[in-house]
Amino acid sequence: TNTTEMYDPATGNWTKAAPMKIGRFWHTATLLRNGQVLVTGGTSDFSFATATAELYNPATDTWTITGSMQNQRFDHTASLLPDGKVLVTAGD
Repeated sequence: TNTTEMYDPATGNWTKAAPMKIGRFWHTATLLRNGQVLVTGGTSDFSFATATAELYNPATDTWTITGSMQNQRFDHTASLLPDGKVLVTAGD
């Protein structure tokens, strides 16, 4: 699914946020230093992984497609490195 929700810890409430451009599950979401969230990979069904990635900007509540990974993957890991890059490893 491409739906997203925003949690407010001050109120304990959830509100709808802008939908991702691509529906996916078994993806990763990594908080970047600039406050944006990078979503990578995943699958939109049970048979095909994707190499796509998109960025969420909470200041504007918008998603933007960004460069694709070189390999399709789901059920992987994504780690923010000290230099601000994101390392994506393993998965199917």
